[in-house]
Amino acid sequence: MLVTAQNGEWTATEGGSAEFHALVSGCGLYNLNSRAKVKLTGSDRVRWLNGMVTNNIRDLAVGHGIYGFLLNPQGRILGDLYAYNRGDSLCLDTDQNQIAKVLEVFDHYIIMDDVEVENVSQQLTAIGISGPKSPAVLASAGLKASDLEPLAFRDLEWKGVPVTLVRGEREKRESYEMWLAPQHVAPLRDALIQNGATPTGDEAFEFYRVALGIPRYGVDIRERDLPQETEQTRALNFSKGCYIGQEIVERIRSRGAVHRTFTGFIFEGNPPAVGSKIHVDGKEVGEITSIAPRPRHGSTQNVGLGYIRREAATAGKEVGVGDVKATVAELPFKVVFG
Repeated sequence: MLVTAQNGEWTATEGGSAEFHALVSGCGLYNLNSRAKVKLTGSDRVRWLNGMVTNNIRDLAVGHGIYGFLLNPQGRILGDLYAYNRGDSLCLDTDQNQIAKVLEVFDHYIIMDDVEVENVSQQLTAIGISGPKSPAVLASAGLKASDLEPLAFRDLEWKGVPVTLVRGEREKRESYEMWLAPQHVAPLRDALIQNGATPTGDEAFEFYRVALGIPRYGVDIRERDLPQETEQTRALNFSKGCYIGQEIVERIRSRGAVHRTFTGFIFEGNPPAVGSKIHVDGKEVGEITSIAPRPRHGSTQNVGLGYIRREAATAGKEVGVGDVKATVAELPFKVVFG
């Protein structure tokens, strides 16, 4: 699907191949209204959040962000989030499908702490762009993106509208988010399109996510999963001090690797269903969590994400997923990005 802007709305037409090409080689534009924003204030906010998540909030510099997990006492993942230090507050960015649980957990653990939690998702939404031409498109539209480090942000004013420009965390792949009030999204989106951005729809953006190997909570990361199984080591800090679930995370680190690992799969022919079990020599060794058909004309290259036992996780190894043949692949997928 190709999504174009008409009268402030996103209208679907054909062209998934062109959209994906824009995300990889040009500048692809997409909605991020599935993301939620939470504002933390109060004098204890840094100390308190540092004791809640797996990454280091205590030493997070103003103008920067980090990615982390929220765990239960058994070390299982209750949610994932990005935390940004705005100086007088912390801004948390997470998926809408887990915001209720995150807020519930926060409410449970704020006891005598000076911490105020505010869901500001109705006041603050986001759009994003990806691709090597993104900085040039932003500059042409009047937004300075130069010198922003991964997960760094700056507050700007665009035609009188406050906009927070956030750079994505992958240094080798340019991506940016623009946070602003919902009523100002359409004019900014149109300006980006006029300056060279290609609107992209869910199909192309989902394939882009899967091809990069980015897990999504509720899909690829579930409450039954342990942090080290997800291979998202950027979410873990082993020198920050105590937090909920730390004992389990540290025990796994000290005793060695977990039994399963998160990786990619390339499928021959039609892809299997999400949730399909992976087999080697008749033995179940894993499961598929995400499937994404490649949006290109002609043949379709199907790729997916999932968990597999470490002894079977060698790149290039052939496995069975139901009646479908599959090959284990490193992430991001070389078959997609080269």
